[in-house]
Amino acid sequence: MNDKGRIMVVDDEVGMCEFLRYLLEGEGYQVVSAHSGAEALEKLANEPCQLVLADIRMPVMDGLQMLRRIKEIDPNIVVVVMTGFASLETAIKAIKYDAYDYLVKPFDDTDKVLAVIEKGLLYRQEMIAGVSSQ
Repeated sequence: MNDKGRIMVVDDEVGMCEFLRYLLEGEGYQVVSAHSGAEALEKLANEPCQLVLADIRMPVMDGLQMLRRIKEIDPNIVVVVMTGFASLETAIKAIKYDAYDYLVKPFDDTDKVLAVIEKGLLYRQEMIAGVSSQ
């Protein structure tokens, strides 16, 4: 059984979810996909994840609204936001709402995506260890 961690990919583009599932499962992660913010929140209630990769531009509930709700549910979940429409404003909002990192799609370098995920999961472990040791 796989023990690298469970990652949720949230994107309204099915192709992006499938691409990331293929990439991450190939690296030994368990992957849960959702195609909307509401679906992601519902799945997180039943399938806890250590890290969420979330698109910013989605209908109904965008990735930043979802990020805020996720952090209310579990502040230890690491959230990495993704966008094909990068702007300083969205980057600032993402950091303000406690996103771990910000990736621009399409991904030119999948190694960078994997590195952000690995660092995010390590950050989460350190954060939890720090909380439990205090």
